[in-house]
Formats: sequence, C-alpha cells, structure tokens
Amino acid sequence: MMQEKAERGRFFEDFEVGQLLTHPVPRTLTHGDRALYTSLYPDRRVITSSDLFARACGLPEAPLHDLALFHIVFGKSVPDISLNAIANLGYASCRFHRPVFAGDTISAKSLVLGKKENSSRKSGIVWVRTTGLDRAGETVLEFVRWVMVAKRNPDSPTAETIIPECPDMVAVPDLPVPAGVDFMRYDFALSGEPHRLGDYRPGEMINHIDGVTVEEAEHMMATRLWQNNARVHFNAESRKDGRRLIYGGHIMSLARALTCNGLANAQLMLAMNAGAHLSPCFAGDTVRAWSHVVEIADSAVPGAGAIRLRTIASRSEPGPDHDDSDTLLDIDYWALMPL
Repeated sequence: MMQEKAERGRFFEDFEVGQLLTHPVPRTLTHGDRALYTSLYPDRRVITSSDLFARACGLPEAPLHDLALFHIVFGKSVPDISLNAIANLGYASCRFHRPVFAGDTISAKSLVLGKKENSSRKSGIVWVRTTGLDRAGETVLEFVRWVMVAKRNPDSPTAETIIPECPDMVAVPDLPVPAGVDFMRYDFALSGEPHRLGDYRPGEMINHIDGVTVEEAEHMMATRLWQNNARVHFNAESRKDGRRLIYGGHIMSLARALTCNGLANAQLMLAMNAGAHLSPCFAGDTVRAWSHVVEIADSAVPGAGAIRLRTIASRSEPGPDHDDSDTLLDIDYWALMPL
C-alpha cells in the first residue's frame, strides 16, 4: 500500500492570522551564488562584481546582489506560503538591512498578517511578513507580500476578512544604513557611468533602451537556484493553458539589470516601497524597462544619498503608444547612489 508522505502545501483554509511559520532548509551562501546570478541576469553593477571596488566602498568583499538575497528568502517561504499559489500579487515595506556575503547562512520565517476570500470562493488572498535572518538570528531582509492561494474546498466556510495596512513607502528616516559603507572614494571610471545623484531630478524618465527575451531554460535554472518549488513554475500541467508561469522575481531581476544602462550608479538597494506583478510572463516574451525618478534624499552613508525610483518592466516600449496590458512589473524602490 502506498503511503502518503509528500507535502501538498497549505491551502487558503490552512492560514490563520497571527500564525508564525518557521521555514525549513537554511542556506549557506557561496561565491557560486554570486557567479550564477551574474550568468542569469545582465547586471553590470560594479559593487557586486569587484571585490576591490567593494573594499574601497567599505565592504569586506563584493556582496551578493540584493535581489539574490530577496529570491533566496522568498524561495524559503514558498513551501509554506505559496506552493498552491495561483499568483503572487505584490510587495510592500521591504527593507534590505545589510549586505550579505559568501559564508553567511540565511534562514527565513513568516508571520501571517491577513486573509481575504475571493468572491468566486475558489481562492483567497493571504498577506504575510517574511523575514530573512543570518546565523546569529539578526534580520538581513524583511518584506510584506500578498499571494492568491487556492482553496482546498470551495464549499468550506468563509473566513473572516482581515486586510492589513501596508504603508505606501518606506520613509526616509527608516531607510537602512549599511554598516561600514562609504562612497567617499567611489570611482566613476570603474563604475561605467559618470552620472551621480546630482545629475537626476524628480520627474525625470529614463528609458533603459535594451531588451531581454525570456528563455525557458534560464527561468527554470533561476527558479531551482532559489529553491522555489511553486508548481506553476515547473509543471506545465498546473495551468489550463499548459504554459509554465515565469517566476515574478525573475522579471524583477531582469528589470533591475536593464537599469544598468542609465542608472549604473544606483548601487545597493535599500528598500522596496511597493511592487506589483501586473500580468503574467511566459518564455519568448521580451522584457524592456524604464524608470521614473520619484525622489532624492540624504543618507547617513558618507559620500552617498538615496534615490527613489519607479521601474516599469513591459513587453513593449515606453511612449504614447504603450499598451498597459503589456506591463509585467511595477516596482518602487530606494537605492544608494554616490554624490
């Protein structure tokens, strides 16, 4: 007789507000994680590429890319939160508390903040706050996300609706200040672009020009790298149309990489104010990106300030003829930039 030992994941009915989920399988970061991130995404930022440059900026070596940390922590949460997800919908209040390096061991936990059943009664939305921790138990990353999760039984009783308040942005005084980082010796010749914080103005729009066509193999490799086992990313039979859904974080990293053309000196991500996946992406789609400069702020980091950007990823070019239905991703975030 076959024994049922496999985990089928949580359905909407299984979540309770206030529930704390400690996610399994801590992960020790390696230099291989840095190399694989660079091989998957065309990101040319010098601070995550060069140990010498990173040391000149006060870091012990080149850190892991900020979004690689995000993907790793996100991936830890998938078996407990979104294994039965229909779609990951959005993010808020994300803060990157400190850069992480090869040798750091990362674990994660999530607190259920809210839930709301959809009118179809076949699914519902669950809000969680996920925290990434280092080996000492210190927070390195935290974010709120909300995800649409299938119900096990559409006829099960309707859950009480609790929708948490999510701030529109991380306020300037709450932005993390990475310990030891110092941009006083920042080398613009090595960074690849001359543009510094004073060269940008709120309201400015930057077209990053380049495009990247999404490949099935790269997406599958990335999703495995982050240990994200959501079925819709692997099993073509999980969707009625028979197509694997590209992990939204893959589009996020592609968009951030494309911003290297025009925003190469927007180095470390400090916070993500908000983010939304607006339409699904599939292999064969070509991703383009542009950014709006929203705000400029001071920073306690020597030689640096903070720039707030809203980056759009889309299947089509920006401009008056842009079709909003092509928009894949809209993220609003703060990054550290030299003065």
